[in-house]
Amino acid sequence: MKHVTLPGGVVVPSMGQGTWKMGERAERRSDEIAALRTGVELGMTLIDTAEMYGDGAAETLICKALGSVRDQLYLVSKAYPQNASRSRLAGACEASLKRLGTDRLDLYLLHWRGSVPLAETVEALEALKSAGKIRHWGVSNLDTDDMEELVAAGGDGCVTDQILYNLVRRGPELDLLPWLAERNIPVMAYSPVEQGRLSTHPALDKIAAEVGATPVQVALSWTLRQDGLIAIPKASSVAHVRENRAAADIVLSDAQLATLDAAFPRPGDRRPLEML
Repeated sequence: MKHVTLPGGVVVPSMGQGTWKMGERAERRSDEIAALRTGVELGMTLIDTAEMYGDGAAETLICKALGSVRDQLYLVSKAYPQNASRSRLAGACEASLKRLGTDRLDLYLLHWRGSVPLAETVEALEALKSAGKIRHWGVSNLDTDDMEELVAAGGDGCVTDQILYNLVRRGPELDLLPWLAERNIPVMAYSPVEQGRLSTHPALDKIAAEVGATPVQVALSWTLRQDGLIAIPKASSVAHVRENRAAADIVLSDAQLATLDAAFPRPGDRRPLEML
């Protein structure tokens, strides 16, 4: 598996594990725990979650599944925008830390932009970093103009922008991805297979047959094709997490990439950043 170096020198795997909608149903709990543990065994040690996911249920699940191997993990969580203020962010962070059963987050993100000024959020994040509660911080769902405002507000400590990016969500290629690459800020791509909807398509089916893979693996491999990008697919079963991990070893040819480019063309003009 490729790795990505974050600003500051921390190296993380190019494929992690997402946890949206995990921990919310008791009958799935054992399968989800097994999937997370298997993913870590396979090298997918970056674990992404958020206080929003099941009102903390995903964070609690991670603690149950991976608490014993905490030091092997790169833990990422996200704060609601309404909590990203001087008065509330520390409390939100402490609640996440308690649910995760840890004394620090490796990366803490603003989940999306709200009414709190970015300068205030930056100040609150830097305070958490100084206090040792988080090692690094970043943002999620911020478009190019938001990122420019963030940097102008003192946010040059941002180490990633987590965004919706996959074969059918290629708008960021027009301006946001180049802007981030120019500043050596890695991208974290959520929903890299469009919540499973990229499980079949004539172009994906054709290439999957050529490389001996599944269409989902081809779609994931496409997302991982570029340097400086981290994909965080979710898997709720051991079989699914193994399928995801195998996608990181697939190298698509120039001809196959051209086929996908023709089947899933990028937009002709700039459009606002999409989000789920």
